Amino acid sequence: MTTASASAPVQSRWLTDDEQRVWRAYLNATTLLEDHLDRQLQRDAGMPHIYYGLLVGLAEAPGRRLRMTELAMNAKITRSRLSHAVARLEKNGWVRREDCPSDKRGQFAVLTDQGAEVLRRTAPGHVAAVRQALFERLSPEQQQALGEIMQIVAEGLQPNEAGADLPWLR
Repeated sequence: MTTASASAPVQSRWLTDDEQRVWRAYLNATTLLEDHLDRQLQRDAGMPHIYYGLLVGLAEAPGRRLRMTELAMNAKITRSRLSHAVARLEKNGWVRREDCPSDKRGQFAVLTDQGAEVLRRTAPGHVAAVRQALFERLSPEQQQALGEIMQIVAEGLQPNEAGADLPWLR
């Protein structure tokens, strides 16, 4: 690298007007959707959307239990955020932690019967909110396209190489 190229200014590749429109629509929609679902779950179950997702993850796991690291990975959150959330869920009696017998540093999060019952009561209202806010507004073709697009974006942001900077590794 020459001195001239090292000091050359970096050219920003700004978003086009169409890209800016799409980006802002995405930000507005995802922010409003997350707020809508948070408010519904706070009203119906006294929990934020992220906690609901953790309960669902545990309910779908074998034996209603997952290692904390796997739960963080599935939820796409940092380990510290997961630890705080699980502490709140434990306080409510919806989740309990168990030590991992094969790894003294590892822990499992386990969905309690009380947590399963809260999820059973809350799920119908949550599904109705998701349907109303998203799926009823889209044609089947738009739903399929949205799913494909989000899969491409997620795959691009979740590299498999060692040392990747992903939330659950922090």
